[in-house]
Amino acid sequence: MGVSTTTLDGVAEIVVDAPPVNALTVAGWYELADAVLAAGRDPGVGAVVLRAEGRGFNAGVDIKEMQSTEGHAALVGANRGCFAAFAAVYDCEVPVVAAVHGFCLGGGVGLAGNADIVIASPDAYFGLPEVDRGALGAATHLARLVPQHLMRAMVYTCRNVTAEELHHHGSVLEVVPAGELRAKAMEVAAGIAAKDRYVIRRAKESLNGIDPVDVRRSYRYEQGFTFELNLVGAGDEHRDAFVAKGGR
Repeated sequence: MGVSTTTLDGVAEIVVDAPPVNALTVAGWYELADAVLAAGRDPGVGAVVLRAEGRGFNAGVDIKEMQSTEGHAALVGANRGCFAAFAAVYDCEVPVVAAVHGFCLGGGVGLAGNADIVIASPDAYFGLPEVDRGALGAATHLARLVPQHLMRAMVYTCRNVTAEELHHHGSVLEVVPAGELRAKAMEVAAGIAAKDRYVIRRAKESLNGIDPVDVRRSYRYEQGFTFELNLVGAGDEHRDAFVAKGGR
């Protein structure tokens, strides 16, 4: 259980495996951030594939850890850990290809939204259940996947969108059968890794430099409202209800 990295022919494959739903603990978010940044620093790597084992890509933070930890340490840790992991995908020195299957919720949207390329299987769906959890965040990254008004509707209603819908919007490059997802992501990454490594790294740097939104500052602004919701009690109320229902 955890995060593993293997490198072959210039492609670093980072796999998250945290049963039952890849909802990461505070330590898990930092472990993922470290793995992504380390892969990007490796001069032998030209691209990264980020994927997961199990039922889905990522279900966000481990709410049960948060509610079972005394005080606010886990809440602060989860916010900082998510910030670190999302930023790592964005700041990784080489392009990151996210291979998404099943659920991609909350923190999963933060990872996929900051990736350079998204490949998905037909069963993949994306959403932010934060409002129903007494929190806010990752609308910054959702806005990189869907148009503005759809992003707002998804935040307010907690509705999900499918991989096919995102393919229609152009934010998912390809939708491929689940059995072909890893191979397709590796194929796309290998095509990038085969190019001049110096040029690709400068391309990543230049594209980040022309982004109209500073994803770090924007996400940190959102996180401030999560802390406010926690201070007034809304956060604990909704998280307790989530845990009481068995985390469903």
